[in-house]
Amino acid sequence: MAGFSLTLPMTRIAVAELPPIFVGLGRELAAAVLAAALLWIARKPWPTTAQLRPLMGVIAGVVLGFPLFTALAMGHAEASHGAIILGLLPLATAAVGVVINQERPSRLFWLAAAIGSAVVVLYALQAGAGRLSWADAALAAAVLFGAVGYASGARLARSMGAWPVICWAVVLSAPLLAVIVALLVWQQPPSASPRAWGAFAYVSTVSALLGFFPWYRGLELGGVAKVSQVMLLQPFFTLAFAWAVMAEPFTAVSLTCALAVAGSIFVSRKA
Repeated sequence: MAGFSLTLPMTRIAVAELPPIFVGLGRELAAAVLAAALLWIARKPWPTTAQLRPLMGVIAGVVLGFPLFTALAMGHAEASHGAIILGLLPLATAAVGVVINQERPSRLFWLAAAIGSAVVVLYALQAGAGRLSWADAALAAAVLFGAVGYASGARLARSMGAWPVICWAVVLSAPLLAVIVALLVWQQPPSASPRAWGAFAYVSTVSALLGFFPWYRGLELGGVAKVSQVMLLQPFFTLAFAWAVMAEPFTAVSLTCALAVAGSIFVSRKA
C-alpha cells in the first residue's frame, strides 16, 4: 500500500511531459520486460487453461484499465484530489471479492466501508462545486477496473502463487501493449526531462509490478474483503507524498476526509 501511494504523484509528474496513454500503457510494457526475466529465472510454468480466465481479469483490471484511466485523470487533476477519489477502491474490491471469491463480510463491515466511501463522494462533490469532473469519472473507472484486478489476482494467487500472477499478466499483455506503444512512439516520439523519466521508471517497476508481490500475498492470506480495507489508509499516504514530492497543499478538507476514511478502517477491521 505504501508503494502504491506514490503512484498518483509519480504519474502526475510523468504525464506533465509525456502523453498519458504512453505513460499508462508504456509502464506495463516496461514491467513486462522485468517480469519475463523473473519468470525465466524462477522457471515458472505457463498458466493452465483454468488459470487463464481469472488472469484475464487481472489483465483487464490492473494492466490495462487502472493505469490507463489514472494516467488520463492525472492530466486534469491533482494527485491529492485523485488520492481521495481512489479511496473508493477498498469498497469496490470488497464487493468484487464477494462476487468472485464468495466471501461474506458482516453488516458492520459493509457499513464502515460505505461510510468511508460516502466521505469520498462528498469530497468530490465539494471539490467540484456540486458537480463531478471528467477526471472524477476517469478515476471512478480506474476504481472499478482496479477492484476487478485485485480480486481476480487474489483468487488466482491461491493456485499460482502471489508474485507470478502479476508477472504473467503483464507478460501475456506484452504483444498488445507493444503494438499500441509502438504506434504512440511513431506518432509522437517521447521526449521528457530526467525527472519525468524517473517518475515513469517508478510506476513501471513498483506501481506496475513489484508492489503487487506483497499485495496479492496479503489478499490471498487475509481475504479480499478484509485486507482490501488497508487501502483506506492510502489516501493519507498519497496526500503526504503529493506534498513532499510536488508541494501540493494539505487542505483542511482533504486532511479531514483522509482521516475520516482512515477511521473507517478501525471499525471494518473490528467487524
